[in-house]
Parts: sequence; C-alpha cells; structure tokens
Amino acid sequence: MAGDCRDRVLGAVHSGVIVSTWKLLTLVKNDRIFTDASLVWVNAIVWAIAAAWVVLVGVLFYVGFNADDPGLPLLLFLMSVGVTVLGLLMVVMRALLRQATTLRTDMEAVI
Repeated sequence: MAGDCRDRVLGAVHSGVIVSTWKLLTLVKNDRIFTDASLVWVNAIVWAIAAAWVVLVGVLFYVGFNADDPGLPLLLFLMSVGVTVLGLLMVVMRALLRQATTLRTDMEAVI
C-alpha cells in the first residue's frame, strides 16, 4: 500500500519535471525565457524536487529504522543528499532567472 502511494507520487513528480522542462525549452525556442511565464515552470520543477525529497526522506527513515545492515540506508542517505543539492541548485537558478528577467525588463524599458 505504501509502495503504491510512493510510486504514484514519484511518477507524478517525474511527469511534472518532464512537462516543465518541455515548456521551458519551448520558451527558449520562442525567445521568451526571460519572462514571468518561465518562473512558473521553474517553480513547478522546484516543488516537484521538494516532493521527491520528502518521499525519499520518508523512505529513508522507514528503511533506516527497520534495516539490519547499513548498506541500503547509506545509499538512501546519499541519494537524499544528492536530491537536496539538486533542489538547492534549482533555487539558485530560479533566483538567477528572476534577476535576469528583471534586468531584461529594465533594458527593454531603456531601449
């Protein structure tokens, strides 16, 4: 039962990231990446990574408290560290995109 719920959450997260990346690539193709529309899709990716992190940490705690050997909990811990780094990287990239969007809007106002 818990595995089924976990699989559904991770499937939804995976689909959300793919759709958001596709939309961002479409905005790049149309030269509209530095607009507020792109921030919506970046936010969707950040929230999807956050949801995946929550599921992964939940699995880590469940397995960690019930495991007899340290192999799987260590692997899950390393995966959660990787997802944490990815999430923080996306937050930084979102801040950079927001700043670039503001600068482009200012430049368009000047020109």
